[in-house]
Amino acid sequence: MLTPSDNELLCHVGPGTPMGDLMRRYWVPSLLPTELPSPDCPPLRLRLLSEDLVAFRDTSGKVGIVKEACPHRGASLFFGRNEEAGLRCVYHGWKFDIDGACVDMPNEPAESNFKHKIRATAYVAREQGGIIWEVDETAWVRGSYRFAFRWAVETEEAPC
Repeated sequence: MLTPSDNELLCHVGPGTPMGDLMRRYWVPSLLPTELPSPDCPPLRLRLLSEDLVAFRDTSGKVGIVKEACPHRGASLFFGRNEEAGLRCVYHGWKFDIDGACVDMPNEPAESNFKHKIRATAYVAREQGGIIWEVDETAWVRGSYRFAFRWAVETEEAPC
């Protein structure tokens, strides 16, 4: 029988918790590819490991997963427009790519480099084996990013 403190230690997976930090080191199945059916389709809300996230498929078909709150004013990126290789916030029009980099700020002069200083919290996403997987970017940088499941096939053919 677990004590209440042991139960809390093992069951809470939010950011900054021991189990949450452990789980973020590994690939987590997040959604099915059919939930993001085509490039530039509407974004999708999801909640993983006690975090509110938004998933979207950019113009080239790559999947991006970012925190729901825009880094500027905290507006929900779920209501943003998925257009031209990025997700545009409806509040001030800042656009973020799948890596979380701000690629457009319509309210800044063209010569401004402020957009290069802003990033949305993004997670590394890969589509393999009929599932879209997500891992924390810090785990990706640390090197625990190996993504080779023997059962996951890259082609449309089923394994023998």
